[in-house]
Amino acid sequence: MSESQLSVEVTDGVVTMTMNRPQARNAISLQLATEMAEALENLDRDPDLRVGIITGAGGTFCAGMDLKGFARGERPVVPERGFAGLVRKPPRKPLIAAVEGYALAGGFEIVLACDLVVAGQGATFGLPEVKRGLTAAAGGLLRLQERIPHNLAMELVLTGRPLSAHEASELHLVNRLVADGTARDAAQELAAEIAANAPLALAASKEVLTHSSDWTWNEKFDKQELVVDPVRQSLDAREGAQAFIEKRAPIWLGR
Repeated sequence: MSESQLSVEVTDGVVTMTMNRPQARNAISLQLATEMAEALENLDRDPDLRVGIITGAGGTFCAGMDLKGFARGERPVVPERGFAGLVRKPPRKPLIAAVEGYALAGGFEIVLACDLVVAGQGATFGLPEVKRGLTAAAGGLLRLQERIPHNLAMELVLTGRPLSAHEASELHLVNRLVADGTARDAAQELAAEIAANAPLALAASKEVLTHSSDWTWNEKFDKQELVVDPVRQSLDAREGAQAFIEKRAPIWLGR
């Protein structure tokens, strides 16, 4: 069996998934995509896990698709989950990208599939696919225009030029801009802050935020109610109220 290309660590309800191909700048192989898909499935399946973090080993987030594998006819795509085992079907639970160094092409598309982004000041983002005769079809063309002004997204896609971490922060693509080498630690602090909250409420809130932009105004509240009412009826909702009354930290059951 090949050596694992994804390192997985769990601490206090937070799972940190580290792409571990530093010799290839963590380019996504089919094996890495498959391991990522398995880790994300486990994130959603395991009730003890609240938040996921994706990062890269060796000072680089991810250089995108493994072009050597692509030249051999390999595509790092997992059925139903898409490129990297993520971009077509992100997890229901919150996911944070901790970015150091380069997040290019598919690497940037992984970032765009995450809910929150923590980046070192020297990080660089970009979708240079047009320079290689390809398109940013792993979510870049679909998601970038939802995160930044349309004309700027068009410029970045058509020129393939890089985007600095500072510019990404000014565009609110990055939630927290931190010193180089500290993105993972800062992401874990953010994840711990999120993980302290009720898991059902977290998943429901993410679902509404993710999908409600496609709902018409007349259906928004009705569709939202289908998602949030089970949370309102949950044991965790009762626990949250009781903990507030008793001035103590809540003990979440996830039901």
